[in-house]
Amino acid sequence: MKKILLYASCFLFSAIGHAQTTVSSSFEYDGEEREYKLYIPDIYDGTQPAPLLFNLHGYGSNNLEQEVYGDFRPIADTAHFIIVHPMGLVDDFGSTHWNTFGTSSVDDVGFLSALIDTIYAAYNIDGNRIYSTGMSNGGFMSYKLACLLSGRIAAIASVTGAMTPVEFDACITNHPMPVMEIHGTADGTVPYDGNLFFMSSTDIIDHWVAFNECDPEPVITELPDVDGSDGCTATHFVYENGLLGSTVEHYRINDGGHTWPGSAFGGAGTNNDLNASLEIWRFFSKYKLNVLTSGIEKEAAPVEFMMYPNPSNQSEVTLSFADNAVKNIAVHNSLGQVILETTEAASTIQLNIEEKGMLFVTINQDGAMHTQKLVRN
Repeated sequence: MKKILLYASCFLFSAIGHAQTTVSSSFEYDGEEREYKLYIPDIYDGTQPAPLLFNLHGYGSNNLEQEVYGDFRPIADTAHFIIVHPMGLVDDFGSTHWNTFGTSSVDDVGFLSALIDTIYAAYNIDGNRIYSTGMSNGGFMSYKLACLLSGRIAAIASVTGAMTPVEFDACITNHPMPVMEIHGTADGTVPYDGNLFFMSSTDIIDHWVAFNECDPEPVITELPDVDGSDGCTATHFVYENGLLGSTVEHYRINDGGHTWPGSAFGGAGTNNDLNASLEIWRFFSKYKLNVLTSGIEKEAAPVEFMMYPNPSNQSEVTLSFADNAVKNIAVHNSLGQVILETTEAASTIQLNIEEKGMLFVTINQDGAMHTQKLVRN
């Protein structure tokens, strides 16, 4: 099993009454030293549970740059949430990354889940208010968390990010997932209209609108062009009335580039008609995981199952159910790729799984789904 050995480069503690603090720390996960930074606002005193916001850097960037570039710190100072800026590892091409493109075998989903546990142990965190956002590759990773860590993530937002076709097709989410997508139509890095490697913003929005059962026709607002010198404008699309209060929002930055709107360090193609960080937090602050999952866990109960051995060093894995009803079974790897699919009608089912690493076994029975992690050593 993966060992998580925490040590802090500066002292981690459940702080009471401390000023604005940036904590740099790391722990060992899956044989790698994984680094992260925490921003603890002055308003946090440990007496009330605080929301947790993941702010993920882009491909080739780092957590220090993202902390400043897509800056949430002034918002956290008054809105009482903790920000975590994790650091991605170097991929097979020598760039820092989140593993959404298939350029490495890094288990970033497992790392970020372990990071939640680590922060939760040291601070008073509201487990119903954990959110993820990020720039570019960080936006891709936020979508991946929406698919593979939906049991812990209440809502996500992507700035200039997208989904790969593989992860788009394999996405599994166990509750309505509020999503915000902010993307420029002149983005030359992650094209707004997609390409062979990336899904289009339109396809991604349509997917989440349908999944959440939102109104198919959005409320559309043209934002005032407050900065005529930035060369771009913004259109706001809101898809309302989704399941359990979920919505999907999209800021289309007309003629905008691969940048974070409102950033002081955005450069050419950066829209200044909105502040992406403010809009993301406005969006996140409406949602709680326990509300978005109310009534859903009850539906999922019939497909709860035991899986053994887990962890396993052998290819044969046994699933045990309370009944012998028809079940659709899918196994995904940490890249979101489907490695096994089968339909069975039995109370005991044996799977032959050759692939190793962190895997996800999902059972779909009469429209209700349940997912468990499987570790193959």
